[in-house]
Amino acid sequence: MKKSEDSWIQCIDCRKGMSKVTPQTVSLILTDPPYFLDGMDDSWDTQRIRSRQKKGVIGGLPVGMKFDKAQGQNLYRFLKPIAEQWKRIIKPGGFVLCFSHPRLSHRATIAIEDAGFEIRDLLAWRYEGQAKAFKQDHFVRKRNLPTDEKERIIRALGGRKTPQLKPQMEVIILAQAPREGTFVDNWLQHQTGLIDVSEPVLEKDRFPGTVIPVPKPREKFGHIAAKPVPLLQHLIRIFSAQGSVVCDPFAGSGSTGVAARKEGRNFIGFEIDNEMAAIAEKRIEVGTH
Repeated sequence: MKKSEDSWIQCIDCRKGMSKVTPQTVSLILTDPPYFLDGMDDSWDTQRIRSRQKKGVIGGLPVGMKFDKAQGQNLYRFLKPIAEQWKRIIKPGGFVLCFSHPRLSHRATIAIEDAGFEIRDLLAWRYEGQAKAFKQDHFVRKRNLPTDEKERIIRALGGRKTPQLKPQMEVIILAQAPREGTFVDNWLQHQTGLIDVSEPVLEKDRFPGTVIPVPKPREKFGHIAAKPVPLLQHLIRIFSAQGSVVCDPFAGSGSTGVAARKEGRNFIGFEIDNEMAAIAEKRIEVGTH
């Protein structure tokens, strides 16, 4: 790693990249790890996922509908050693803000807690999503049954759909590294552990809350799970100080880096995908929203 605390690491596994970060130099981890749903796991392949994805569908099923008990277990096993690295590089009292799919967020939360962090809260990024529930008429009509029997079953179902309400939020796990001494002592020593709500980026006339309404970004820069830069700026401004180091181990298209620069923070990012790393590097350099 460069000697500078403000470095962009291209195309490197964060587990290798973070091992080169000096201990207790990062003030905020703000990241969006793989959700471990529908192939979005530690073998993430941007091109492969794009090729399988249609509107609300991945691999022939509605997004998030491939239920497998192993998903949560695999997420825990993947994230816990990474969170242990976060614990090594973060300053006492520093915060972790980790996006997670609501259905598996409990596993991500436990992994972060077992790595040595204190779970402070769950936040929600609120947006207007697309309904993904499927009617069953098509599947009934594919059955090897007489037509009148198919129609009878369809009438009996009454238009019922797969168990998915319209998605309107993603969970953000808020965790904190143990402090050294009191809140005041820790702040004076490390400039971490307290929040700044004096000038929030969003909803400026209200005290910041745990539900944060922000539209999904129109431009995703080639990433299927892009986060809006204003949301990230909002979180960075509240949970870190000017001039501190923000780290995103799963940097994707670089939105966290763009937000960190806009807020006067240094940034360390890791991204294993060549295409995404190149996009992120360019965006961070020019400050693209």
